[in-house]
Amino acid sequence: MKTVTFTALPSLPEIRAGQDLVRTIVEAAARVELRPCALDVLVIAQKVVSKAEGRTVDLRQVKPSAAAVELAGKTGKDARLVEVILSESQEILRAVPNVLIVRHRLGYVMANAGVDRSNVPSAANEENVLLLPTDPDASAARLRQELMQQWQTPLAVIISDSFGRAWRNGVVNIALGAAGLPSLVDRRGERDRDGRMLGVTEVALADAIAAGAALVMGEADEGTPVVIARGVQWSAPATNAAALLRPKEKDLFQ
Repeated sequence: MKTVTFTALPSLPEIRAGQDLVRTIVEAAARVELRPCALDVLVIAQKVVSKAEGRTVDLRQVKPSAAAVELAGKTGKDARLVEVILSESQEILRAVPNVLIVRHRLGYVMANAGVDRSNVPSAANEENVLLLPTDPDASAARLRQELMQQWQTPLAVIISDSFGRAWRNGVVNIALGAAGLPSLVDRRGERDRDGRMLGVTEVALADAIAAGAALVMGEADEGTPVVIARGVQWSAPATNAAALLRPKEKDLFQ
């Protein structure tokens, strides 16, 4: 039988800017005597990667532009927050009360350019928000290389984040960055059980793993931002998460 398991790594501390995230993960795994096996996939929440990379902005230091003030009036959002969102965006796609949908500078279509306040500690005199990693695929590749050196085991790494979806309520985790596995598996040209050729089927493998990991990672105060997925099988060449982005000219949903 095919079996895939998801195990959340407990006991990770609050991650700070400049912290050695690899060492933190390895030590947390050692405390519970958990060691990855060959071809396990480590799913790491974007938030802890961004924190370690120092992707925090203090809103007190932000001066909103006229465009940010105008959008803040349309959405009801803090103009300083809107300014940070604009700095991370290629274009604004929707701006209505309480909603600001943008095309992120890396091509993701998402709310607020991924800029987030939840689970982002601030000192008494700070108003911190957190941005996405500068290059999630590069971050995933670096983390994978360092984790494999620590554990002497071939691994894959996914950096995940929660996303809304067109036409459906709720969020699911998707892969922002990936290394060591095929993020997108092209099955076009294969046959189904009745011999019909598949004409459009491409499987978002990295997104599927990220979504499964969210079941044990959680979305609120669980404090388990690293999950080990075991039993996933693939035969296609490795591709990073950028392969999952639909080209703008083929985006039928904006």
